[in-house]
Amino acid sequence: MAIFKSGNPTLSQKIFDRSMHIEANMQGTMSVRGAINKFGFLMLMIIAGAAYNWHLFEQGQVSSMTTLLYVGVFGGLVTGVAISVKPNWAQYLAPLYGLLEGLFIGGISAVLNNAFAKQYPGLIMQAVGLTFGVAIAMFLLYNFRIIKATEKFKSVIISATAGICIFYVLTMLLRLFGVNVAFMYDSSMLSIGISLFVVAIAALNLILDFDMIEQGAEQGAPKFMEWYGAFGLLVTLVWLYLEILRLLSKVANNK
Repeated sequence: MAIFKSGNPTLSQKIFDRSMHIEANMQGTMSVRGAINKFGFLMLMIIAGAAYNWHLFEQGQVSSMTTLLYVGVFGGLVTGVAISVKPNWAQYLAPLYGLLEGLFIGGISAVLNNAFAKQYPGLIMQAVGLTFGVAIAMFLLYNFRIIKATEKFKSVIISATAGICIFYVLTMLLRLFGVNVAFMYDSSMLSIGISLFVVAIAALNLILDFDMIEQGAEQGAPKFMEWYGAFGLLVTLVWLYLEILRLLSKVANNK
């Protein structure tokens, strides 16, 4: 039975199936506590990267900050793909991924914080607070089984996530050909509504990620999958933060 369903492309049934018996006897098996501990370490890496790039911006080293921002974007993408293809590399590459994503997030956050300093002071802190608040709320809803990761629930969230990805790709392609999809980037009520929907889907993806980490532990996935599970959870959390940041920016412009 396919139990590893997720809207997160880094966490999939095939990945868990393929890794279920690889090195399991030598390394031991995956545990939920182990995945949580490793996720905590990855969070420290992302905070370190973000703090460093933010510091560069505050010191007026905008050029260096921008360079590291792009290093974070493209380096994070390459590292993320490598981990997705080779899950057993997660134990080596996941910390690097966290650091690279931190450079990206720190850079973009510093720029937006400066841009909205007068219009919306405290934008970044509110985005961070909402991100962690939503993540904790989703964990509690899952832990107490208020929201259950049923097959129907998984299918709906996966379909919605796929639809969002396709929509984003189409809008980017249209922009390359000079077609501006204004409602994706302006501060209209329609644009804000779309962002609210995307934030909700990103948040609900956390439920699927929690479920797959738990199911992986129950099914005896190899120890290195703790790193992979933590990496996948971090991917969703970064997505959630960026979408909340986008939403708050639109709200600020709408004032």
